[in-house]
Amino acid sequence: MSSATPTPGTPLRRRLSLAGVLRLRRPSEIWFKPALSSVAAIAPPNLTLLALGRLDLAMYTMAGSLCALYAHNRPYAARARTLAWVVLGMLGGLAVALVTASLTRDAVVLVAVGALLAAAQKALSDATRLGPPGNVVLTFISSAALFAPQTLGQVPGHLALGAAAGAWAWLVGMAPALLRPHGPERRATAQALNAAAAYAGTRGTGDGHAQARAAGYAAVQAAWQTLLSLPVSGARAATRHALERLVVRAEVALAAPADTDPEQLREWARALRGGGRVPRTAGPRADASDTEELLGVDAELAARPAPLWRRLGPLTPIAARTALGCALAGYASLALGIGRPYWALVTAAALYQANLSLTWIRAVQRVVGNLAGVLLFAALAPLAHAGRILLVLICVALNFGAEALITRNYWLGSVCVTPMALLITEFAGYQKPGELMTERVVDTLVGALVGFLAAVVVTNRRAGDHVEQAVAAADRARERAARVLAEPEPSPAALEGARRGLAAALTDLRATADAAAGEWWQRALPQERVVLAEQAGHRTLAATVRRRAARTARDTGTRTEDVRP
Repeated sequence: MSSATPTPGTPLRRRLSLAGVLRLRRPSEIWFKPALSSVAAIAPPNLTLLALGRLDLAMYTMAGSLCALYAHNRPYAARARTLAWVVLGMLGGLAVALVTASLTRDAVVLVAVGALLAAAQKALSDATRLGPPGNVVLTFISSAALFAPQTLGQVPGHLALGAAAGAWAWLVGMAPALLRPHGPERRATAQALNAAAAYAGTRGTGDGHAQARAAGYAAVQAAWQTLLSLPVSGARAATRHALERLVVRAEVALAAPADTDPEQLREWARALRGGGRVPRTAGPRADASDTEELLGVDAELAARPAPLWRRLGPLTPIAARTALGCALAGYASLALGIGRPYWALVTAAALYQANLSLTWIRAVQRVVGNLAGVLLFAALAPLAHAGRILLVLICVALNFGAEALITRNYWLGSVCVTPMALLITEFAGYQKPGELMTERVVDTLVGALVGFLAAVVVTNRRAGDHVEQAVAAADRARERAARVLAEPEPSPAALEGARRGLAAALTDLRATADAAAGEWWQRALPQERVVLAEQAGHRTLAATVRRRAARTARDTGTRTEDVRP
């Protein structure tokens, strides 16, 4: 376990450190994809409304257009389903907000509804592993709609605008499939290979090996989730099986780093970047063995995911934090006389991460980014006021900048998000820049402060139970693998299924332990049991790799080292 991981004995002031919070990372490999998608999804509807002289309706088309930001890391079959659910979820939240706004103008009621919607959106986004940008965009849409003057007769038309823009966003999100139909799964496999190569470079003992190993298993698990969402038959099945063999090689490298050539893994990863053939991992004589390695995938395909209600259970503390923090932030904004309390509500909703430590980091990033964004708005406002077309084009450019920069660090993306949100308020008419800037600064500070205090008050006391359950699951997976290894001639399907199940259990254990370590006001975590479970589990994984390698060598007539990565 990394010494940098917080433990229950770590003082709170150390968990809430500012070190590295604003440090810039390397940009995402596909940073330009969501950035360009946002432009393609937002510009046509907004320019159409501008031409019709109804830019005041842009809030409703923006609701649908922003759905194009989701699911860029998913294969296209899975992306189609995810984007459809995102659009439906957006329309559901928008419908609740618009109907509520048409029935009451009581700000206290509106903030309460907004807080409950934010909590539901947060819980569902996390339970379904929706991925970035998560619940924040959905909460921004529904919260803003709550404070838009509305009548019941207008609701169907406004929802129709959102649905039409959402359908366009779906088409934009699916359009890259025409050029690179296997792009997402190839990228996920390449990331797994590179992460495994980084761990293999430490030989399993060098500096940072524990972090590299955890990152490697997380990347491999992500690759498996990507590949298992692909069709099991048809034209794409052959590519999927070829990529599965490469992910198996990444798994082997993680289990036996000292016997791995990192450069071979990186060479395979580079070959996946383009559109050429998927590289082979072995000679023709090893094809039968390669097929055996994939038999364990059948068990994963047959396994049904846990019901949604069961996945929502562990997220109760996070949902409670979100509801309480958003409500209190909105009410604090109202008490200060701010005319747009939804800004404070959305600020609070954007803070909540897996634990208190990560929530603190996001709070600092949000405040810094928003304050810098207000300064950028001050510089852009005179230009935006020069013409409505410039207002629309600047908003589109800011949206591109937000998606292009946010993978470097959240605060950097917020520098573009903040002026974009301020300029959107001017679609309905001119707003005084000084007033907008003051309200945004106050709401940012209020939302961040009150939202973080809510996270401190609502503790996740069940985090320790989740770690205990993860340790027990890892122990069961290790015992299963050990029983299979004890057999004189275990079936390939049983061996591969046990190995993959143990790898998944260890990945989940590390993620659960890290999340729990960032909480406070909880009983002591079983740190020693976690360490022992990880050590024993990885030793068993290495044993399964040696057994697989020996079987491959015997069946193909090659030397054992010839089948290593």
